[in-house]
Amino acid sequence: MSSTRPDLNPIINTNTRLAIMAVLAPSAEMEFATVRDLSNLSDSALSKQAAALEAAGYLSQRKGYVGRRPRTWLSLTKGGRTALRAHIAALRALIDPALDEPAP
Repeated sequence: MSSTRPDLNPIINTNTRLAIMAVLAPSAEMEFATVRDLSNLSDSALSKQAAALEAAGYLSQRKGYVGRRPRTWLSLTKGGRTALRAHIAALRALIDPALDEPAP
């Protein structure tokens, strides 16, 4: 592997965490249930992975109510967005050469 190739982010480099961050990226904030459904995770799996992303500083959680029902909203932090972009660039650097035609 070339030393100029960016490294994959070990925190984001799981299917589950990458899916969560990719789902959140286009929005400023998203309700927990929506993230759960779009990322195809159970409540407990999303909760555990969101906590890990929050501990890394990549995600923030806001708790509140809609009427009398408690709700949680998730959003990427500025650092999370930066980390996601860098991780995607590292993935592209790894994958793009595989798409090239082989040399004769």
